[in-house]
Amino acid sequence: MAVSKQKKVELLKELNDLFARQKSVVFTEYKGIGVHPMSDLRRKLRKADAECKVGKKTLMRLAAKQNGIAEIGDDLMSGQVAATFVWNEGFAAFKALYMFAKENEKLKILGGIMDGKLVSADVIKQYAMIPSKDELLAKMLGSLMSPLSGFVRMLDGIRKKLEAGAPKVEAPAAAPVAAAAPAAPEAPVAPVAAA
Repeated sequence: MAVSKQKKVELLKELNDLFARQKSVVFTEYKGIGVHPMSDLRRKLRKADAECKVGKKTLMRLAAKQNGIAEIGDDLMSGQVAATFVWNEGFAAFKALYMFAKENEKLKILGGIMDGKLVSADVIKQYAMIPSKDELLAKMLGSLMSPLSGFVRMLDGIRKKLEAGAPKVEAPAAAPVAAAAPAAPEAPVAPVAAA
């Protein structure tokens, strides 16, 4: 479908705005994905503070170049390309794309832009596997609580044994106090002679 020159100008302006505001961009090939799965993906991306935009590759390349990003090669722009613009520093959008691609083989992560530099699909996938802040906090809390909960379980086990009638351990009897040793006899003092 041919796009009018006016429409191209409007799309380029919109893409320029998106490239100017992004923290990172992920390029994906989406050929063959139906409307409903794509809508589901867009909803997940919105929750992750990201926006998926489909546009002409030439306009995407031009908008990226006008925003100081290096020339985007064909490896990042093959097939029907969608660009996911991420608005925050986190990797929740990367994870959403990665998980969607695992469930739907028609979505292929091609690579992206991070800190103004082009990165491969492998880099995007590695960042997608980083646990979220909430997951990291939960793991840290679990590791902090583990020794304490083990101590509590040990004390509870002792309590249960005592309640079950286990023989009580008596405190050892104090050792008898030794009789005081007799004092050593004093040495006799010699009388002092008068002069």
